[in-house]
Amino acid sequence: MAASAPNPLPKPATFALGRSPRPLFPSVLSLFPSVSPRRPLSLNAKKNNPWLDPFDDGSDPDMEFGSLFSDGKQAEDPRPPDDPKNPYGFLKFPAGFNVEVASLGSKVRGDVRRCCCVVSGGVYENLLFFPVIQLLKNRYPGVQIDVIASARGKQAYEINKNVRWASVYDLDDDFPEPAEYTDMVGVIKGRYYDMMLSTKLAGIGHAAFLFMSTARDRVSYVYPNVNAAGAGLFLSETFTPPTTNLSEGGYGMYHQMINWLARPSRNVPTEPLPPLRVSISKKVIAAVEEKCEKAGAERGKFIVVHGIQSDSAASMQSKGDKDSLLPIHIWAEIAKELRGVKPVFVIPHEKLREDVKEAVGEDASIVFITTPGQLAALINNSAGVICTNTAAVQLAHARDKTSIALFSSVEKGSLFVPDAAEKKCTIISSKSGKLVDIDVAAVKTAVSRLFSKSLLPV
Repeated sequence: MAASAPNPLPKPATFALGRSPRPLFPSVLSLFPSVSPRRPLSLNAKKNNPWLDPFDDGSDPDMEFGSLFSDGKQAEDPRPPDDPKNPYGFLKFPAGFNVEVASLGSKVRGDVRRCCCVVSGGVYENLLFFPVIQLLKNRYPGVQIDVIASARGKQAYEINKNVRWASVYDLDDDFPEPAEYTDMVGVIKGRYYDMMLSTKLAGIGHAAFLFMSTARDRVSYVYPNVNAAGAGLFLSETFTPPTTNLSEGGYGMYHQMINWLARPSRNVPTEPLPPLRVSISKKVIAAVEEKCEKAGAERGKFIVVHGIQSDSAASMQSKGDKDSLLPIHIWAEIAKELRGVKPVFVIPHEKLREDVKEAVGEDASIVFITTPGQLAALINNSAGVICTNTAAVQLAHARDKTSIALFSSVEKGSLFVPDAAEKKCTIISSKSGKLVDIDVAAVKTAVSRLFSKSLLPV
């Protein structure tokens, strides 16, 4: 019988019952006989090198660590307590997450509880956005509205009671500072907006800025050219203006956004557009009355003259009408026709004071005003307004004051002051297309007819 071939595999090890096999490799604990396997290994922490950080004294022994943060003091757990009477219980979120669970009905109905309006432009453009804000308040009762605008545009919300917070951010800067950009993204993301409205013409960059807010509805104007490529991917609703300058649309420059916001939906009828209105605080009124007293102007017995030519940013002219300021010598000629009322010249810079005195006289009433709130208070205390196409003509409409508006063309007048008769406004336009060539005789006739002593409003 042939011998069987030897088995190349080793014989299996057999152990007696109740005995554990001996490990093939020595245990790590055997190298440290003083350490018990049932006791946790405790080693002394290495002290900080005082030469690397001489101000590091170690951890604060009095510091209390909470359950939601890895560092810092925690007073209480902001999560709601469990309700034992609720048969369904509560969702358990991990520590560090404060989750707001919106109801399904709010999502379906499209309710807006927090809205952020990103308004491009200066005082004039932000002032004409006031009816849109009031439309939002009427359409979504209880909504909290915040605004992001330029430094000049933010000043307009001093006379708007519907805005909760107004933040400054330069929207017209194509290359913003990275720190300012990321900070503003963090601000809008941390406020949990339901809707973002933007009047800045959006390309893919601004659309991504709105997208990072994580708002449910992201609504914005876009460029009417190839610069809008890709912007629609980040936006919920887009509007394309006829030109690249939205301000050229005049008083109705936001009509596309207004039509979308006021649309009927889910048994809600079309919301009518409210008129332009402003609210003035008592402190602003008191400050303006003090300025008028120094200028020698009594309440209800003076006419506001606004639109003196200047290179100041406080002239409050529209971006859609650059030709909207007149030299002081033309204003001096118009002011001579005022009878029984005193003209009060509004200057946007102190350097114009001497020019006004030289053209009008040393006894001229001059008021230095740069904010729309003070200008609104001044117009509210006056008998009327004579101005060019500046924010003064819209503030006169908001306070129901008689006004004479001077425009460079008939088209500009119809765009920026539609339904002028209903707004107590008389429009006088230049025939040459340049404001400096305006018919001074026609202006004098209108001034003598509206602001004579016999027709002076009470």
